[in-house]
Amino acid sequence: MAATRLTDGGLETTLIFERGVQLPAFAAYPLLDHRDGRELLEAYWQPYLALAREHAAGFDVDTPTWRASTDWGRLLGHDPRALAAANRRAASFARRLADQVPGGRVTGVVGPRGDGYVVDQVMTAADAAAYHREQVEALVDGGVDQVAGMTLGYVAEAVGIASAARDAGADVVVSFTVETDGHLPDGTSLRAAVEAVDAATDGAPSGYMVNCAHPSHLDGAWSDGPWLTRLTGLRANASAASHAELDAATELDAGDPLDLARRYGELQEVLPSLDVVGGCCGTGLTHVRAIAGTCLGHDRPNRS
Repeated sequence: MAATRLTDGGLETTLIFERGVQLPAFAAYPLLDHRDGRELLEAYWQPYLALAREHAAGFDVDTPTWRASTDWGRLLGHDPRALAAANRRAASFARRLADQVPGGRVTGVVGPRGDGYVVDQVMTAADAAAYHREQVEALVDGGVDQVAGMTLGYVAEAVGIASAARDAGADVVVSFTVETDGHLPDGTSLRAAVEAVDAATDGAPSGYMVNCAHPSHLDGAWSDGPWLTRLTGLRANASAASHAELDAATELDAGDPLDLARRYGELQEVLPSLDVVGGCCGTGLTHVRAIAGTCLGHDRPNRS
């Protein structure tokens, strides 16, 4: 089936490498604290919203809250009250953007407690639910349409986020990242991770995604089974480099947008439920435009 929804590219890498913005701890949410930052974020999203309108596609606006959880907030000097306010503010900001596109949807983003690329501190599912609960509840209170745990590297944290969202009465999506061999950073296969989260949460996630990995990294991940129908979204990196190589990079690797889009098209043949497509680190409007042309299954500019 053709995808019906778009999302943006790599927000943080675009701001850092193309706009020259300093993002301590890779955190974008503090930009919402001042007018210049809000205008910068608005300008970033507008071309993507226009692309969605051009293709008559739905659009998911992610809150810029990947780093807006307790440990990262403390590192940036924000206490729990300030963080809760920041998450609600991010939800309101994203709502104003999503309302500019028919079928616009707000996704409240929850990032990993740790690095994202490296599983450096492992929580139990219960500890993960307790850690992420405050952010999840603030995002839900702010009015997001769904919560998404993004760039997750091990099962227990995904179970914790899914459980916290379920308890808050929110739809939830779980997005794993994978290494070049198609396995999560802790070595778990993608299939095993999806099946484990479903088993632990009674199928709470509405779907699963992969983000922050190149499509070529998924070549060894596929095996037949119902789990493939649970994969509903893809936000790939522009670069085929490993996570370790990307961490050490001092320049942006934008890859080949046309080849990236071609690979997305091939993955549509593998993933029957793939519906949401966009980009992650290193991708921008050029990449997402190419992906839209390949994956949306039509070229129907909005003439209204």
